[in-house]
Amino acid sequence: MDGAPPHLLIFGLGYAGTAVARCAARRGWRVAGTARDPARRRAGAPEGVQVVAFAEAAPALARATHLLVTAPPGEEGDPVIAAHRDAILAAPAIVWIGYVSTTGVYGDRKGGQVEEITPPAPTEDRSRRRLAAEEAWRALAAAMAGRPALDLLRAGGIYGPGRSPFDALRAGTARRVIKPGHAFGRIHRDDLARAVLAAAARPPAPGRARVLHLVDDEPAEPATVIEEAARLLGVAPPPAVPFEEAVRAMSPMARGFWEEDRRVANARTKAALGIAWRHPTYREGLRAILAEEAAGASARGGREQRVERPRQ
Repeated sequence: MDGAPPHLLIFGLGYAGTAVARCAARRGWRVAGTARDPARRRAGAPEGVQVVAFAEAAPALARATHLLVTAPPGEEGDPVIAAHRDAILAAPAIVWIGYVSTTGVYGDRKGGQVEEITPPAPTEDRSRRRLAAEEAWRALAAAMAGRPALDLLRAGGIYGPGRSPFDALRAGTARRVIKPGHAFGRIHRDDLARAVLAAAARPPAPGRARVLHLVDDEPAEPATVIEEAARLLGVAPPPAVPFEEAVRAMSPMARGFWEEDRRVANARTKAALGIAWRHPTYREGLRAILAEEAAGASARGGREQRVERPRQ
């Protein structure tokens, strides 16, 4: 790259993709991201991030040195490969590809631990589609002339500002489902962004694929997280609902989510990336969300005061 900053192209400027874009732009990377409706998405894009139409991403691919894919697969397979396979194969400068997948590819382990070397065994259709997409990216990366490194970024539940138990508690929609011993892995949005950039900066060998676990250090029962969020807000937690009762009203997707039980380890990932989480458990993550909300409210209040201050 002759000293030029990395050029990151993100397929999917959603919740996670936008966080990565913001973090990369602040570090001086050139960043572009795709959207189905660029005109609408540009309004909320981070400063310095170019928004391009998904269908018109070929020129951005030709400039990219790093490629991150957050778009989920559909029943027809991975949408990025379907639309841009030839352009990706022809891209001259890509040295790293990151594919954001899910820990759901491990299926139900009856509460057992899975590590980065554990073979996947998905039990839900959506997780089978994710694993198929992972394999498609393995094959495509291996076919590229530049032999880029590939990271399969298997993430737990992603949460952060605007996507946390606080929002459900304030809206009155939070549920405290009780299923003792049934814990889930999760990752704060900002830790995910840092991990993605750390992976890009410390990639596996060219032509190699690596599995990384983007989960924090403490799997936790959802009810416990709701209780902590309520405590921080100073409100009463919602009534406890036994799982056996709650499951009757769940969607098939939610039911499948609750029927799987596993503990996802992350020690190999943190060692490979040389990082520690800023939010190692949901406790730190929830406090950080409240702090960010408070800072945002203070900034908005200051702007309003400046606008409304009468002339002397």
